[in-house]
Amino acid sequence: MVSVSLCALGLRAQETNAVMQLQQQLRQMQESFEKIEAAQQQQIAALQRQVESLAQKQDAATNVLIVTGPTNAVSPGLFQELSDKVDSVVEAQRKTLPSEFNPALGFIGETVTSYRSQGNNQTGSARPGGFDVWARSLELNASAAVDPFAKAWVVANASADAATGESTFGIEEAAFQTTSLPGNLSLTAGRFFGEFGRLANIHDHELPFVNRPLALDDYIGGESRSDGAQVNWLVPVEHYISLTAGVGDQFGGDNPNPNNPGTYRDIGGFNFWGRASTSFDLADDWQAEAGVSGLWNPKTQDRGGIITNGVSGFTEKERRLAGLDFKLSYVPLRDNQFNSFTWGTEVLFSDSRYRINPDATVPTTGYEGYVGSLGLYSYVSYKWSRQWSGGFLFDYAQSPQNHADEALAYSPFITFALSHWNQLRLQYTHTDHAAVSGLKSDDAIYLQWAWIIGAHSHGWSQR
Repeated sequence: MVSVSLCALGLRAQETNAVMQLQQQLRQMQESFEKIEAAQQQQIAALQRQVESLAQKQDAATNVLIVTGPTNAVSPGLFQELSDKVDSVVEAQRKTLPSEFNPALGFIGETVTSYRSQGNNQTGSARPGGFDVWARSLELNASAAVDPFAKAWVVANASADAATGESTFGIEEAAFQTTSLPGNLSLTAGRFFGEFGRLANIHDHELPFVNRPLALDDYIGGESRSDGAQVNWLVPVEHYISLTAGVGDQFGGDNPNPNNPGTYRDIGGFNFWGRASTSFDLADDWQAEAGVSGLWNPKTQDRGGIITNGVSGFTEKERRLAGLDFKLSYVPLRDNQFNSFTWGTEVLFSDSRYRINPDATVPTTGYEGYVGSLGLYSYVSYKWSRQWSGGFLFDYAQSPQNHADEALAYSPFITFALSHWNQLRLQYTHTDHAAVSGLKSDDAIYLQWAWIIGAHSHGWSQR
């Protein structure tokens, strides 16, 4: 009993010492800020006194000039120089950073080295089977405030072609976002990642695992990139609730002809999407997030449709997609840089209308019908030290054209962060396909190396 009391007293003393040290550090910081502010105020006051003294001398000299003619008056240039010094000191005191109006620049490099047991003619992948090295993402980004009312960012990305090895450079994002609209509203416009679901609106190197889930590739085209506009409303209640609505071109850069304008496009040829999300604390260390998303493209054919197979002649006429996502995270108040847990899940339901032509050379034949398909992914990620984390991803997706065409995958992964700007990830993935797809089961090993230089506004975080 005595030993327990002594241990308790020792722990309490340690906590008391820690609190006293933090209080002392806080007082020292406050004293330093007060000294700096006092010195600046003294400098301004001294310069102001000089200006006032010179102004009086100049006035006196002017009076003498009126009576007696030229004399040794104060130079107007010197007076202006001192005035400029006062203005510069005052302005410097207002600014937080000397370069606050310069764009923040950053560059991200990502290389994926892999081995796959089947060739791409057996897996349907755009990358070859066997051994492969792929500079998947070479990304240059810049962001800055446009004015007091808006901010903007640009992301240029280059990815190596599987056949030629050449990198195709293009603008992945170029958008602005308002920062001072009334009523908790914000507007984003240009080319950006639309807010749909949990992981569709982030870049590949930000994923908590190597590859994008099957359902996102099949239903969205990978990323929710769009040319258009979206508005967000932060509901003015105590509990966090966010509502987003957007309109623009079709999501994804991997879909066939994602922005084919067709012969004529009316308003129904655009995508319309929306999302409602919320988050709440379950306990001091446990948080939960939930969201529901929807997408509708009334007239996909206004963009030329999507011919998914030249033989069967599937043509998409209308696109409808719904999603439900959930995230549970454990982030301790202490040692959160060394320990955390995340469980994320998203379920997607596709119910699109297609025109099915048995003979693709005779477009007037065939019939139209809706195809309902289900896709989901679920993953866990656990971080047990500052540098090491690992997890497991489960993937399942039915083809949006044929729900009997199923694919599922299992992917354990482990991540080693050399630093916040440099990390390696090793992942194994086993993929199974239904016989109707004509594809073979596949085993793959991936080694991802990603690094950042400069500023990066959407860096790695717990997703």
